[in-house]
Amino acid sequence: MRYLILAFACSTHFLFAAEVNVYSHRHYEADQMLFDQFTAKTGIKVNIVKAGADALIKRLKIEGDKSPADILITADAGLLHIAKEEGVLQAVKSNILEQSIPSHLRDPESYWFGLTTRARVVVFAKDRVSAADVPSYESLTDKKWKGKILVRSSTNVYNQSLLASVIAHNGKAEAEIWAKGIVANMAHAPKGNDRDQVKDVVAGIGDIAIINTYYLGLLLNSPNPEEQKVGQAVGICFPKLAGAGTHINVSGAGITKSSKNIDNAIKLLEFLVSDESQRIFAEANYEYPVKPGVRWSDLLNAWGDFTPDTINLSKLGELNRDAVRVFQTADWR
Repeated sequence: MRYLILAFACSTHFLFAAEVNVYSHRHYEADQMLFDQFTAKTGIKVNIVKAGADALIKRLKIEGDKSPADILITADAGLLHIAKEEGVLQAVKSNILEQSIPSHLRDPESYWFGLTTRARVVVFAKDRVSAADVPSYESLTDKKWKGKILVRSSTNVYNQSLLASVIAHNGKAEAEIWAKGIVANMAHAPKGNDRDQVKDVVAGIGDIAIINTYYLGLLLNSPNPEEQKVGQAVGICFPKLAGAGTHINVSGAGITKSSKNIDNAIKLLEFLVSDESQRIFAEANYEYPVKPGVRWSDLLNAWGDFTPDTINLSKLGELNRDAVRVFQTADWR
């Protein structure tokens, strides 16, 4: 009997150790595919809780040390920085993560790590605009775009990080001028998501739209033929900001402060930046690899090469509040 009790206790400990609990803002089939592959390879079960980033960060704060979460995954470095500031993440050491992820795509203190990259670009109506018409983000304030720009709300974190990047490179005063210039050129008050902006371009409501690259991939590969036509009707260009390169951001992850399975959590993050996983992100979700040297998908290659901005993305999180205030000043709703 004593032997049976001991065996049961050891088995229970093994089952607890062989799992990792993920709070994820992402909702893509590619992620589940990779989690399943990780489990098959390591025997570590991946348990997922999905919700919006704000809700997950709030939940982690409420749960405190009792939270079962080991990893927080979300889009945008701004949100990852907020999670760090709110005290729900912890710094971890991993040579694999440090060697696989360029320093500007991870937190300088190792509280979070980029897993995929996306660029915030301009798509345009092929019959009315060419890529050469949009050489820079600054050029979007030109009066020739009056009534022609489509972009989503200032409450969207992707826009907040873009504006934070403008602040970082050009200063707050110039960023206010830029934001006011975009507002003056909007085709209508912001509404909808990135895909809606592209649909409005094709409908002739505006000529250009500011979107994240992977949304165009989702349109082009949609099961809906009408969405495929929308994606095919627009071109894509990669403007530069202050000559520094195209604005990029990440989907990324951090180990929670409450993690009970830190080793397993680190193993999962290391798996997600492996060559194989990075290729799957590119092929199945139209995101750019964070790991240098990993082959891009055919679609990403078809869009063409570009020079990404290499500002450390933690800076965008630090400037998020400034960006929100600039949006308010500019009446970007």
